[in-house]
Amino acid sequence: MERNTRQRKAIHQSMSDAGRPLAPQEILEHAQGVVPGMGLATVYRNIKSMLEAGEITTVSLPGGGDRYEIAGHGHHHHFHCRSCDKVYEVHACPGDMQKLTPDGFVLESHELTLYGLCADCR
Repeated sequence: MERNTRQRKAIHQSMSDAGRPLAPQEILEHAQGVVPGMGLATVYRNIKSMLEAGEITTVSLPGGGDRYEIAGHGHHHHFHCRSCDKVYEVHACPGDMQKLTPDGFVLESHELTLYGLCADCR
């Protein structure tokens, strides 16, 4: 059974409050508001155990570091702001991607990342 430490609670709360995928450094900055002495190694240790417990999921972006979000959001995509580097959830899907696959291929899943400027950066 995982220990529910103050640090882990602060990390989880930071991710919940953000409502979007966060990079480890962003998690640290938010969580330090609750646990001032927390370090990046603590964030990474907790990310690892939270991933193993299925509490959070990884959002991998081409050419960028991994981000993490609370699990259980169902099928969704992401928007990556090229200016501030923040990632946001997009709760829409263009639909049937099977029609884009070559004849005879079977699509098992897909990921879609939109790129541009967020509302704050535009």
